Amino acid sequence: MDRGAMAAGAARVAARFSMAGRRALITGASLSIGRAIALAFADAGAALALQHAGAADAGLGHPHAAPETAALLAERGASYKFIESDFAEPGAGRRCFAAAEAALGGVDILVLAASVQKRTPLEAVDEVERDWQRRINFDAPVELLQAAVPGMRARGWGRILTIGSVNQTRPDAELAVYAALKSAQHNLAINLARQLAPAGITVNNLSPGLVATARNQWRRKDADQWGAIQRAANPMGRAGSPEEMAGAALLLCSEAGSFITGADLQATGGGHL
Repeated sequence: MDRGAMAAGAARVAARFSMAGRRALITGASLSIGRAIALAFADAGAALALQHAGAADAGLGHPHAAPETAALLAERGASYKFIESDFAEPGAGRRCFAAAEAALGGVDILVLAASVQKRTPLEAVDEVERDWQRRINFDAPVELLQAAVPGMRARGWGRILTIGSVNQTRPDAELAVYAALKSAQHNLAINLARQLAPAGITVNNLSPGLVATARNQWRRKDADQWGAIQRAANPMGRAGSPEEMAGAALLLCSEAGSFITGADLQATGGGHL
């Protein structure tokens, strides 16, 4: 095949995944999986509204996560706006969406990547910790969905992607509340997928397995321990990367995934088997 034909073929493939003219709100976008998705969507041509919580980034040891992500987006010539929003606050999801809609003029794509977890045996989970996880992992996503769906329905096009977890199917004993809330979010996604399909809106769930993220960086301080964790995590015997999750998100949120709805894509290296 000559170079001209190869270039034309590459352009046709890229067109299937193009997000030119689309407007995306991505939560938890300053670090790890959320950041990788934001960069992939920027490469595909989307205009971006990116939620982050500065205190949460600092708590993970990355106080400059948002400006670092902004620098990567600027290198790409991306159109973006960061929205500081703490989803632990009641109503924060609705306020975040309103800010995104004002910045972009509308939201065509919603990616719910923000979440928190704390490794605590169920009997030791107190009311404060339970409510904190629920507000961020379920209440805020519900608020965002309630705000996003009417505009998508009116336009006759939309993409909704919830970021779940292998814990939906293989719950960790010390992540019982987190796993239960991820299962609830998945159930909600399936429900909405059925409801919204006639309106041209797809709703899918992406379930990562073990991925090397800022949240589990403490585990990687001991190379031998991290190696053992990876070998036990899945048949591939390794952790995934945030970039490997971004490819799946790009499929599910572009025209390439136009006939996919109600799916739970298990990006686990086989860890869900």
